[in-house]
Amino acid sequence: MIVTEIDPVKALDASLQGYDVCPMSEAAVRGDVFITVTGNRDVIRAEHLAEMKDGAILANAGHFDVEIDVRALSEMATEVHPGIRPNTDEYVLPGGHRLLLLAEGRLVNLTAARGHPAAVMDMSFSAQALAVAWLARERLGLAPGVYDVPADIDAEVARLKLDATGIGIDVLNLRPGRLPPLLALRLLIQARPLRLDRDGSTSGQEHYPRSGS
Repeated sequence: MIVTEIDPVKALDASLQGYDVCPMSEAAVRGDVFITVTGNRDVIRAEHLAEMKDGAILANAGHFDVEIDVRALSEMATEVHPGIRPNTDEYVLPGGHRLLLLAEGRLVNLTAARGHPAAVMDMSFSAQALAVAWLARERLGLAPGVYDVPADIDAEVARLKLDATGIGIDVLNLRPGRLPPLLALRLLIQARPLRLDRDGSTSGQEHYPRSGS
């Protein structure tokens, strides 16, 4: 698997997890299946399409149908064979190599499959409901703007999901005095930026630490 990124922290995270990381211009030559999941536009462009292998498959699982430049693909193609398989269109480029576009470049998990599983959507809806309740409580103290979901809401949704699925977790040991002094100091320094409570929640922290941050 190859990961392409614009965020250096996420690129490093992917590399440390064992994934191959490179620019899209290099990945285009090497890949067999391309899946965009960015939420941005023009992730796969004409210069990338021109370099892809014969039979490469293109799918978008991000947002809307702008991540893959479908207009450029249509303009480049000498032939288009719609519906050669369910939710699959074939584009023949100059030189004869073919690219297969799934779901017309739209959200492939919604257009060509059954959408998001309930086990994922229940967490999203829970976070939305708790965020609306938080807005109602705090509305008088909030200036107009865009706000991240507070850390305690993320933590509460996670706790509820773990309980519902029967998954147990440990409790943080906040008794550093039982440890050698240097080790205790090191643990306190590491935990302090997260402001962890004994139950692992993040009191006093505005936003929950995200992967790669």
